[in-house]
Amino acid sequence: MFAIIKTGGKQYKVAEGQTLKVEKLVHEGAKVSFPEVLMIADNDTITLGAPFIKGAKVEAEVLRDAKAKKVTVVKYKAKIRYKRTRGHRQQFTEVKVSKITA
Repeated sequence: MFAIIKTGGKQYKVAEGQTLKVEKLVHEGAKVSFPEVLMIADNDTITLGAPFIKGAKVEAEVLRDAKAKKVTVVKYKAKIRYKRTRGHRQQFTEVKVSKITA
């Protein structure tokens, strides 16, 4: 059984017991639920939402808050001695999916 959820402006395919990294949420140890479920697939049955499935939710436990690896951004213009270098580390929350309810 798997579901497709929407959180943080992105869509994720999740299954029970799976860990995934989503946009920053709440603090560690908390339980969180994702009510915006777009699709649920169970064996041969597929349920689609329009846009979301009413009454469906995915429950998960927050494992940790962290930052991703650094991404280096470089601005450069040729022949005019212009170069700027910046780094960015995106914050994320790692969650473990515990239950999918339809």
